[in-house]
Formats: sequence, structure tokens, C-alpha cells
Amino acid sequence: MALTELKIKSLAPTNKIQKISDGGGLVLFINPKGNKYWRYNFRFENKQKTLSIGVYPVVSLAEARKKHIQAKLLVTEGIDPTTLSKAAEDAVKKEVSLLFESVARDWWNAQLPRWKESHSLRILRAMEMDLFPVLGTLSLADIKTPMVLDVLRQIEARGVNDTALRALQRIKAVFNFGIQTGLIEYNPALALTGVIIKRKEIHHHALKQTELTSFFDNLYKSPMKEYIRLAMIFQIIWFVRPGELRNAEWSEFNFEKREWHIPAEKMKMQRPHVVPLSSWALELLGQLREITGSSPYLFPNYRDFSKPMSENALSYVMARMGYKGKAVPHGFRSLATDILNEHDFKADVIERQLAHIESNKIRAAYHRAEYLPQRHEMMEWYSGWVKEFIKN
Repeated sequence: MALTELKIKSLAPTNKIQKISDGGGLVLFINPKGNKYWRYNFRFENKQKTLSIGVYPVVSLAEARKKHIQAKLLVTEGIDPTTLSKAAEDAVKKEVSLLFESVARDWWNAQLPRWKESHSLRILRAMEMDLFPVLGTLSLADIKTPMVLDVLRQIEARGVNDTALRALQRIKAVFNFGIQTGLIEYNPALALTGVIIKRKEIHHHALKQTELTSFFDNLYKSPMKEYIRLAMIFQIIWFVRPGELRNAEWSEFNFEKREWHIPAEKMKMQRPHVVPLSSWALELLGQLREITGSSPYLFPNYRDFSKPMSENALSYVMARMGYKGKAVPHGFRSLATDILNEHDFKADVIERQLAHIESNKIRAAYHRAEYLPQRHEMMEWYSGWVKEFIKN
């Protein structure tokens, strides 16, 4: 995984030299005294070589990556970067500053103050996978519209149209950044607006109401850690997004009010959310606390209780239970929506509990009710409804 400034600052020295990779041969060394320095490991004429890039933080992560790109370019051109003269190095720096990868990383670094770390890393990984291998070593001025289209079509051919759309957005942004910084004068990606057709949304596979009894029977018979079994039950009766569930912390629960308060930064829509706790949920939470109460998380990683369980833990459980391709954890949101609507709960109350945002901006501006009393009543009813499907 790519390094971040925050991660680098948090790295503590040990009694041995640590080598932390940023990818592509760029490595951060940390000696037992705590000194941190950059190295680029590469092969040249069938020999393993190392280029010293500088000492951190004098050479920042962003600067180290620039120097790394410069050195990689030289190696691909048959030049050993360790023997480069100062004049030649300056010429290469000027050339590299115009390369798509270099400009893209500058653009990425410029966005970091307004992005979450997880989001920024996803964008960097996506560019490293789909854009840099094809466009990375090309000068911005040499990249034409058909070349960009070819990259997008390659992504589209994998059946991931949304990924292709996001790739186009990022390419546009990089070229706009190049225009803003005086490197180029036009954006060849602008002409491609609309060439990628967004596919119709595929809804998450969900269990049918008639399958709940057999699902619970399977859940209790299948071998798994007890707190994972409880996590699956909570996924059903709380019907939050799986990411919200796995990151739930004990400190967010107000047992007097019978509520779980999820902070805005953990929510997809960046808005605080409340999950009312039914009587059954409180009973299950009591059982869970005996198992995972020593962790800050309700559902910790089984290898490290200081971290939340893995992103796909519940999906793997359902796959092992025989539901691969038939149902996923996220699908319990659809099940809850269907059942609650069938039993005449108000649509606004259901939507607020799902933490959906009103798509009509005018209506949203005047419609900020939380409906907490109604949501408590609804969640108590739904919890009881689900419980009826468990065989005694």
C-alpha cells in the first residue's frame, strides 16, 4: 500500500533497519536511531542497484516520488541514474515535470487537504493501475483525444463502466491542473464527455422473506466466531451499510437513550446518524460486550482487537453459508425497506432510518425532521419481526 505523510510520521524506530515500500522500487529506510531516508532499488544491465534520493523530511514524500519517477524514466531509456551529471539531471527534471504521471501526482497532492486519507489512497491506486501504465511516461502535450479514449475503452472492456467514468473525470482534472499551472493550453479529455455510458444500477442481492428461517438455521449451525454471528444478526436488524457496522465503536452507544450515534465522518452522506436500539438489540449487545468489550470496536479484527473486522468478513461468511451470488450483507437494507413499506411505516421514516438524502433539493431544504420517536417504534417492531424467524 502507498505511503502517506501521516503513516510516515507515525513510524517508530525498532532495533533493526526497517524497509517500507511505496511501490515501484521506492523504499523508505528507518534506522534504529529513527533516521528516515529514501532509496530507489532497481536493476540495470542485470545488476541490482540503489539510488539515494534523500533524507525525510527534508525530502518529502511528494518530492521523493518525483525523483523516483525521474529515475525510473532514465532506467527505461538505458541510463543509470546513479551516474547522471548535474546538468543532465536538471534536463531530465524539466522533461519529467511535463509527464502525465508527474502532473497527476502533483494534482493528487494538491487535493489532499480536502480529501479523506482512504479516499485519496483509492484514487492513487486507481491511477497507478489504469492510467500510469499507459499514459504515465507521455508528456501532456503529446497525449491526444484518441489516446485517452483508448485507455477508457480498455477499462470499459472489463465491464466496469463506473470505473471508466471516474477515470475520465480524473484525466480531465489532471489536464485542467496542467492548464492552470501553465504546462499546456488545452484539455484533450473534454471532447470525451458522454462517450462512456453509465450502466443501469445493479441492486445488491437480497434474501427473500421466505428464506429467513433457513438463513438463521444455517447461521446458527455454521462454524464461526460468536461475535461474527452476532454481527450478522445486527446487520439484519439494524440494516446499516456494512462499513458502518464493522466500524461501530462502543463509545458511540448511549444505552440510557437506547441509541447508537454514528458520527458524520463514518457515514456515506457525511451526516450524523442515529440507530435506535430495540430490546433484542440491547440483549444481544450485552452478550457481545462479554466477548469484545476489551476492544474499542464491537466487531474487531480477530488478529488485532485494536482494529475493526475486515471489510469483507460478513460477505465471506455468507459465501461459506452457500449464499454466494444469491445474497450479500448490503442486501438486508433492501429486505428491510420492502418489509417496512409492506407494513405501512411512513416512507419518510424509513428513508431517514436508511440514512438516505432527499434527492429533491427544495424538499430537502424544508424537510429535516429526524422522526426519532417513530424510528424507535419502527426499529422495535422490525427487530421483533426478524426474531420470529429464528427457531427455538
